[in-house]
Amino acid sequence: MAKLKLDTPTKLDIYYWMRLTRTFDDRMLAYWKQGKGVGGIFSQRGHEATSVGMAYALAPDDVIAPMHRDLGCYLVRGLTPRRIFANLLGRATGVTAGKDANLHGMGDLSLGLIGFISHLPHSLPPALGAAMSFRYRQEPGVAMTFTGDGGSSAGLFHETMNMASVYAAPLVIVVENNLYAYSTPLEQQMKVFDIAKRAQNYGMPGVIVDGNDVLAVYEVAREAVERARSGGGPTLIETKTMRMLGHAIHDGAEYVPRELLATWVKRDPITLFETELLAEGIADQVELDEIGQRCVVEVEDAISFAEASPWPEPETVFDNVYAP
Repeated sequence: MAKLKLDTPTKLDIYYWMRLTRTFDDRMLAYWKQGKGVGGIFSQRGHEATSVGMAYALAPDDVIAPMHRDLGCYLVRGLTPRRIFANLLGRATGVTAGKDANLHGMGDLSLGLIGFISHLPHSLPPALGAAMSFRYRQEPGVAMTFTGDGGSSAGLFHETMNMASVYAAPLVIVVENNLYAYSTPLEQQMKVFDIAKRAQNYGMPGVIVDGNDVLAVYEVAREAVERARSGGGPTLIETKTMRMLGHAIHDGAEYVPRELLATWVKRDPITLFETELLAEGIADQVELDEIGQRCVVEVEDAISFAEASPWPEPETVFDNVYAP
């Protein structure tokens, strides 16, 4: 696939969002390993190109329903590191105002963000509903949603695919194939390892992309978004990647072969993009390091903000709850 001809500021902006995602993730993991965290956390390592590249292809009025390994989506759409870390600490200044100490439910409809529903692929039907609402109102909006390789075998995945196709919904469905559904390897889940082939059964395009190549991800995402916006209907995109740590903070992932991880370490999405930027003369190492330091400052500020934020007041427990 030919790479997009993006200008220097755009490429550096994409790099910034990837570095911010990685920096936040690294600091979050260190914080929890020190026993300071509240609730569970999920590492994003290995998924930065997928989450940033996908979200970057959307317009401000579009809608996105990310999952637990899509921190880049939340950041690109406008959730600040302050609000996210405060949410992880269960503080009143977090996205859910202390209702959850996780990425679960961390939505903000003013930013076009549908909060993550814990079980996969349960975010797909709400995203389809958002896509259908754009169609009913004859608005040019597009909805994008995500699930994993394991979620693609669940009934809701297929029901959503079928309905989206029948009604030509402006929907982009992304399957992040990171080879493991929790601890279950892909070969024990399915016989057809290219999940995008399932799109054929529903009369929609199925696209496979290197999930560690952010510009390739952005290109296929932009094509799918433009197709949906122009009335061409839904697209299924499969990103091939690897979850580099366990399912969550408690999972050491001993079941993953060390040689498999070693192979994917060489394809780290940030390292790959850095190498490309340096080779093309887009930036030198000093400029990249400056972006990295900017991200460190932002994340440390977010932690300080979260730690200084108040706990929610007990009487707010039913505020903004749909069915108390």
